[in-house]
Parts: sequence; C-alpha cells; structure tokens
Amino acid sequence: MNIRSLTRGDGGVIGAAVLLFIASFLSFRSYDCGNSLGCPKEPSGWKAELFPALPSIFLAGIIAAGLIVAARFQPEGRKVLGIGLDQWGSVLAVSAAWSSLWTIFGGPDVDQISPGVGQILALIANLLLATIALLTPRTPALKAPLMGAPQAPSPYGMGPNQGYGYPAQGAGQPGPYGAQQQPYGAQAPQAGPAQAHQPAAAAPAPQHDAGQPAAPAGDFAPFWFAVPVNRPLYGEDGSPSPIAELVPGTWYLAVDQRGQALVAQTQDGRRGVLQDTTGIQRG
Repeated sequence: MNIRSLTRGDGGVIGAAVLLFIASFLSFRSYDCGNSLGCPKEPSGWKAELFPALPSIFLAGIIAAGLIVAARFQPEGRKVLGIGLDQWGSVLAVSAAWSSLWTIFGGPDVDQISPGVGQILALIANLLLATIALLTPRTPALKAPLMGAPQAPSPYGMGPNQGYGYPAQGAGQPGPYGAQQQPYGAQAPQAGPAQAHQPAAAAPAPQHDAGQPAAPAGDFAPFWFAVPVNRPLYGEDGSPSPIAELVPGTWYLAVDQRGQALVAQTQDGRRGVLQDTTGIQRG
C-alpha cells in the first residue's frame, strides 16, 4: 500500500470519516429539562435505544470512506458485482447523508428534545463526505495527488536534487509531440576525448531507420520518457487488467525493454509493461 496514490479528495474523505467517528461518541439528543432533577442522560450514537442511527448514519459513512480510500490501492478496473469500490462508497456516503438529514428533521416531536451536538456534527460530516465523493472524479483540484513525489536522487545515474518524474538536466519538458522525439531504442552518440573541443555543428546527427529492429535487451539503458495520450500500464506478470495509467505531461522512467514494449516505473514506485510505445517522447 502506497499512500502516494491518495488524492486530495481522499484526504477530505478521511477527514470527514474522522469527524463522523468523533461525533458518534457525542450526545445524539439534547434534553431541556429546565430545573427538573430527573433529566435523562443524553445518549450517544452507540446507544441501542437510538437504533438504527448507528448503522445507517455513523457506520455507513465510515464504511463509505473506507471503500473510497481502499479503491486507490486496488488495480484499475477491479470491481465488485460489476461496480468499483469507490462507486460503492459514493452510494453509501449519499445514503448516510440522506439518513442524517431526515433524522434531524424527523426526530421525536417533543418540545424538550432537540438534536444533540453529535447528531449535528454527523450531518455535517456525512454531507461533506458525500459531496467530496461525488465531486472528486470530476474536479481536477480534488484528483491531484495528496502528497508530492519524493525528491530523491535517481538510482539510475541521474544528478542529485532531481525528483522522480523529471529527466536529466538539459532534457526538454513534455510538450507538443513531434518536438525532441526520439525512438526509445535510439541512443545519443557519445563524444570522445578527441571530439570534445570540436564545434557542436561538426558532430553528425543521429540517424534512425524505422525499419530497424529495437536495440538488444543487453544494450538497454534506463531513460525518461513521456506519452502523447493516456496509456494503460499492465502488470509484469502478464495480467490483462491495467495496474496504472500513464498520462501526458509527466516523465516516467523506462527500466527495461521487452521486444517493442517497455517496463516503466510510475511516480509511486509501481512497475509495469507499457505495450503501446508509439509516439513517446524520450527525455
């Protein structure tokens, strides 16, 4: 489990679940007994006399948050009864918010009984949970990573102070595809000692023939690359279900080559096979 897979929306969901858990231990109802000495004790959401408030309001919301967060650590495309875990969680979150709303307006019709602080906080937490769950897939700000990529030296010979997702110094940024593109099998020529003082214009430009086969696996050297469009990353075990999705505008590290496919490493450390390598931009 890698917490770097969590999004800002997931952080909001977790916060709402924590607030809901705290509210379950606070008074669910408030009694106004005046000067009477026989005022009953204010019950929390865990009291059996308030059933089904506990499963329909508190537990439903907490379980919904757990399903939404758990979906981030599952392979993409995995479903339960044809529905994704995050979708199950969203439906359950809406159900908990609906129950909380009607509990506020449909409580006992007694002048001395009013909603307690726990009941009010539960309504706020469930409304917040349902709103974030529904908006996260459609809001770029909520889909952004909760934590940034680690700033650590690359294990493949890159310079220091270069975080994951960026090529070596001097490489271009992912931009309009067709600029600075090189086939992933081609390698830049190395200048020898006798050529070090020659003008750069005298160096021959690298040639590539599209009909030539890819470089042998033994000659492969890790490199950074970017994709022109969203492309799935499959497991190294040959599983048909994607484990991640590569998106344009981000540099990924190719660590191995399998025929025309590449073994790539994502920002959160997952490795998989990129089967479609057409049009990739090499850093």
